[in-house]
Amino acid sequence: MDGEADGSVEVSEDSGPGRRRRVHGMLKLYYGLNEEGKSVEQPESLDPCDINGPHFDPEFYLNKLRRECSLAELMDQETCMVKQIRSLDSDMQTLVYENYNKFISATDTIRKMKNDFKKMEDEMDCLSANMAAITDFSARISGTLQDQHTQITKLSGVHTLLRKLQFLFELPARLNKCLELQAYSQAVSTHRRARCVLLQYSHLPSFKGIQDDCHAIMDKLAQELRQKFRDGGSSSKDLSECVELLLQLNEPAEELCDKFLSHARSRLESDLQGLEAEIRPYPSASAVKDASAHRSSSSAAVGSLTDTSPKTSTLPSPTSNTDILEFIDRGCNEFVSSLCLVITSYQELFINHAQAGELASKNIPQMANSKLHAFVNDLAARYFSLVERRIQEEKGVADNSLLVRALDRFHRRLQAVAKLLPGSAVPNKGTEIVMRAATERVKQYLSALQSFYMDSLTDVRQALATPRLSVTGASVGGSGAVSVRDAPNSLPELLSSLSASILNQIKSVLASVHLFTAKDITFSNKPYFKGEFCSQGVRESLVVSFIKFVCQSSRQFCESAGDKGGSTPPALLLLLSRLCLDYETSTISYILTLTDEQFLVQHHSPVTPVTTLCAEARETAQKLLNHYVKVGFHLQCSYCGKTDISRVVEDTTSIDVQVGLLYEEGVRKAHSSDSSKRTFSVYSSSRQQARYAASYTPSAPMDTNLLSNIHKLFSERIDIFSSVEFNKVSVITGIIKISLKTFLECVRLRTFGRYGLQQIQVDCHYLQMYLWRFVSDENLVHFMLDEIVGSSAHRCLDPAPMEQSVIEVICERG
Repeated sequence: MDGEADGSVEVSEDSGPGRRRRVHGMLKLYYGLNEEGKSVEQPESLDPCDINGPHFDPEFYLNKLRRECSLAELMDQETCMVKQIRSLDSDMQTLVYENYNKFISATDTIRKMKNDFKKMEDEMDCLSANMAAITDFSARISGTLQDQHTQITKLSGVHTLLRKLQFLFELPARLNKCLELQAYSQAVSTHRRARCVLLQYSHLPSFKGIQDDCHAIMDKLAQELRQKFRDGGSSSKDLSECVELLLQLNEPAEELCDKFLSHARSRLESDLQGLEAEIRPYPSASAVKDASAHRSSSSAAVGSLTDTSPKTSTLPSPTSNTDILEFIDRGCNEFVSSLCLVITSYQELFINHAQAGELASKNIPQMANSKLHAFVNDLAARYFSLVERRIQEEKGVADNSLLVRALDRFHRRLQAVAKLLPGSAVPNKGTEIVMRAATERVKQYLSALQSFYMDSLTDVRQALATPRLSVTGASVGGSGAVSVRDAPNSLPELLSSLSASILNQIKSVLASVHLFTAKDITFSNKPYFKGEFCSQGVRESLVVSFIKFVCQSSRQFCESAGDKGGSTPPALLLLLSRLCLDYETSTISYILTLTDEQFLVQHHSPVTPVTTLCAEARETAQKLLNHYVKVGFHLQCSYCGKTDISRVVEDTTSIDVQVGLLYEEGVRKAHSSDSSKRTFSVYSSSRQQARYAASYTPSAPMDTNLLSNIHKLFSERIDIFSSVEFNKVSVITGIIKISLKTFLECVRLRTFGRYGLQQIQVDCHYLQMYLWRFVSDENLVHFMLDEIVGSSAHRCLDPAPMEQSVIEVICERG
């Protein structure tokens, strides 16, 4: 009782959801179940001391406990086991209480199932009895009719044969009826059903007659089908049925293909003739003359007032009144659309239908496909020829959008042909036309840029020739001082205007050409177009070619003109030199970078490097500047023509101002304090002239020549025709070197008297007073003027040099 009381107390204390889960867990553990209620396979324990194992031995377990445990441990073990037993009993009672209704329901369900199964067994017994009765009745019927079955089968075969014979005897009448009702498909189907039988029994006279009648009727039907096929006025469905029936009647497939394509060709050629009429050129001169004579004779005969009408009203125009977009639209809407319809109908008639059934074994699809390809390629070639002729008429480069849209529409519509006729060369040839048109348009833009550049140079030359341009228009041989501030259009302004106009024109051309690569243009994103067009077409054929043209045309001013410059203004040479130098410095890199960014140029193919173009531009600038220096040696003409020497200084000052407008100053060596007062010896040696005056004899010139040559050996060599640098000092120095060298050679070709020598002394001193400030090294001027005076003294018949003080007075007063 105490145990029961204790158990009840424990149940009351541990009641709740936690205890219920614990109880369920213990039971599942005891019965070997997992959380889902399924049994878990665990290894079987063979331990006899495992109280939960199947091999548990109570005696062995108790003996083990008595041996191993003390009395207190035995008491504790007993107490623990009693508690577990009570806990399990309590859990079993709780489970029974909680699941009582379920046990009751399960008992009722089992009882009901017993009743239902008993009723089902009765019904199955009844069904088995009925099946046995049916089987017995069927066996008795089969036994009764066994004797008549053979006779019935024979009669049925005879009936079927009679029906076939009746069908054969009625076949000509059926075919005639179908022919009257134009039920061609039914007639062909009916004849095909009987054709094998008639052929098999054609040796019998009756069947032979039927066969002959059917052949005559089918020949007439085939004639009507052929006539219907030739007319072509039927719908595509009727034509398809017509071709299919003719093929079933063993009509030659190749002949049908040729007839169909011939009929389609006549319609397509009419579309091509309409397109060709729009681009027909002017008639020949004889045709014009005959037309005019015919028109005048007709008007004279009828006495009408047609003389007031234009003489060329009946002559076709060289170009169509429609633009290129309308021409392409008409070609696409008429010719290309009709061609696509022909391809679709032809494939439906001769290829798709022929691939099924007995026609496939005759290789009709392969034959028909080859003929279709040849047909499409022939007509497409004529259409492409007309399109190219019309594109060639687009000579103007003002508006490029119409041409681009026309080419886009042309390329887009040809993709339909590619989808309908895989493997056709038509789309590729169309793409080639687009490529050639784009390339030709690039060439036209290049020609326009070149013309614009040459026109700009013409405008510059005209501006240089105007009297108002005091600096830029002053020639090298001009006289008088120049005023830069009074010039309305100076050289820097002309250079800036020329460079800006060329750059703006290039940008405008690139913007027009960029329409070919717009995102909404179908062919612009194709790899075969975009890469080649942007790299070789725009960058190389347009931009790089134009830059090379600028350099080449500028160099021609040096090559075509002689050493004296010819008709080319020296200021133009100077301006072009600065333009090419600016191109080498920044403009070429800017233009090519702009082109690469705008057209996303990818250099897959070899392109011209920027450094190569810059080197060519710098070489051109150097050549122009060197030629400008050579043209500038007008001092020779000034002296040899006995012109006032002051004009030489004035012209040098004019050139100095002119070059300074476009080039930087440059670097000069430090000047000495007496640069303008240096005196010159009559002889090129540095000894005093009095030393040689007293001993001057006929043999003296040889001694002085020897001394002069020895002096030259130890003097610094002067390179007269060396290339100049891109600065003002270097350019003026080059001009002065050539001019003084020319002066020296002119002196060497003459013989002087006393006053001629004195005039040379005065001229050289005057030049020394002013020219030293223009050159990079004043010693250069001193040396060359000293050599001029010495050379004139060697060629003087009566050398009597003028006193230095007198020379200075004359030059100061002059």
